[in-house]
Amino acid sequence: MRAVLRVGACQTPELLGDVDAAISCMAGFAARDEARDLDLLLFPEGFLQGYLVEPVHLHTRALSLGSPGFAAVLRRLRPIRQTLVFGLLEADGDHLYNSAVVVTGGELTGVYRKTHLLDGERCFEAGGSYPTFVRDGVRFGINICYDTCFPEAAAAVAGQGARVLLVPAQNMMRRPAAEQWRDRHHAIRAERARETRLWLVSADVTGERDELRVGYGPTSVLSPAGEVVAQVPLGTTGMVTAIIR
Repeated sequence: MRAVLRVGACQTPELLGDVDAAISCMAGFAARDEARDLDLLLFPEGFLQGYLVEPVHLHTRALSLGSPGFAAVLRRLRPIRQTLVFGLLEADGDHLYNSAVVVTGGELTGVYRKTHLLDGERCFEAGGSYPTFVRDGVRFGINICYDTCFPEAAAAVAGQGARVLLVPAQNMMRRPAAEQWRDRHHAIRAERARETRLWLVSADVTGERDELRVGYGPTSVLSPAGEVVAQVPLGTTGMVTAIIR
């Protein structure tokens, strides 16, 4: 019998500089009735400390994965049964990375560092590898947001025998750009799904940061044929689920 992975993708408010709120948000989604039978929960890009590419925020909030601060985060996530995949701002010596971690039972089981950086992300170092991970017999990999614009990023995951591509994203944008892009993300991601024959699951933020910036999402599940099979309504918080067979 082929292994099955039950995934939930969470569309959340944008949380900036509030690790306690981010942990509470993850615990809240994990405790929902619809999450009871799920194996893995996906959260947005930069979710733990908030995706804010400003020097003060980065240098005061970024965490080393070997630090006491991150160890404290892991202890608080220990009661959550599901594997968690969430974005964070990672410090490693003098370098900063836009990363996503894989956490199971309060243990760090993997990390991916974003490989393709926008012009406004040059404060980060680019990652150089595409690790894959296994939960319940199903192999998955990660691309972070802008990575999905590059076929080679998804192909590197597919080439290792993965069946699922997880995409933490953060599309809190200036309003004109948010309107321009709100219906374009799926078209790009569908290309990656069709090219690789991977399931593609994304998680994003929603809401208003201020009068200039808004986030609509999308948080969704795309089939290997590139079809949107589930989506949290744009502009709302919530979760969609998928059974990957």
